[in-house]
Amino acid sequence: MDEKIVFLTIVGMTLVTYVPRVVPMLALASKNLPEPLVRWLSFVPTAVLSAMLFPALLLKDATFDFSFENFFLWASIPAFLLAWRTKSFFGTVALGIGLVAVGRYFFG
Repeated sequence: MDEKIVFLTIVGMTLVTYVPRVVPMLALASKNLPEPLVRWLSFVPTAVLSAMLFPALLLKDATFDFSFENFFLWASIPAFLLAWRTKSFFGTVALGIGLVAVGRYFFG
């Protein structure tokens, strides 16, 4: 592949990724948003994470997998409870990784 095409592809991908993030930030930087909008926006990270996480936890080969071999699903339950209780991101991740490792070591 021509180096010019590779370079232009990288530049284009950078713009497509960077511009949609920077434009709203610059446009709203000096403005105060209404409280209902701020509250609504506070749910966006949770919704996006859930939308990415639930298919990975619940689906295997396009079918629901609630079997005991689905270590990710079973490890996510105590990890979710820890996250809900402590709000600790790193503690939640460490617990989830540890539980999956223990499950694979003993059962998988």
